Amino acid sequence: MKIEIFQKLPLRAFMAAVLLSMPANFAVGGDSDSSSVDAAYWNTVLKRSERIVSNLSIEDPAKSERVIEIVARQYVDLRSIHDARDAAIDGGGTEMDIRQKARLEIFELHFAFLAKLSSELDQSQVEHVKDGMTYGVVPKTYRRYMMLLPDLGEGHKRWIYAALVEAREHAMNEGTSDEKHKRFGQYKGRINNYLSALGINMKEAERALAEREKAQR
Repeated sequence: MKIEIFQKLPLRAFMAAVLLSMPANFAVGGDSDSSSVDAAYWNTVLKRSERIVSNLSIEDPAKSERVIEIVARQYVDLRSIHDARDAAIDGGGTEMDIRQKARLEIFELHFAFLAKLSSELDQSQVEHVKDGMTYGVVPKTYRRYMMLLPDLGEGHKRWIYAALVEAREHAMNEGTSDEKHKRFGQYKGRINNYLSALGINMKEAERALAEREKAQR
């Protein structure tokens, strides 16, 4: 492409076009090889980020582009940390120390990411980005619990919601869909244990819901 054509593109589209015009083995990214990203992956996370941001009702196209790039870069930076961690473990390093180092890096990255989002979005929009990065598990799961347990007290409802939100903060930093869902699975186990301690039988709640739904048909 000619330079004048590039200059007419939004920044994220410009980056994607530049990357796709380069050799397949060319990489771009941060200040080290561990943060580099190939063109195919960059294009993938741009599309993923665009789908997330499209649900935020951002009227300013320039702001929308900035947010898309913030989200896409978060995916890239997380992948860089995960890849470096796995390579170090495969190289024979002390796994506990390597994982701890990666956790600290992810912790710093997580809050820097939220700060960047908050500079562009309101709190509700930030929450939507978090849900978009974790497949909407929080609202879907919370809604399911509320359907199962319509008589649950407000304090217990808040506890369940807080547990799911905490799970989401961790799931956002995982590298794969399976790992994200595994995180939520751990917290769902905690929630079910919490409900069991209250004397709630979830199997009975499932049966009762099925009967209510059947009666409404």
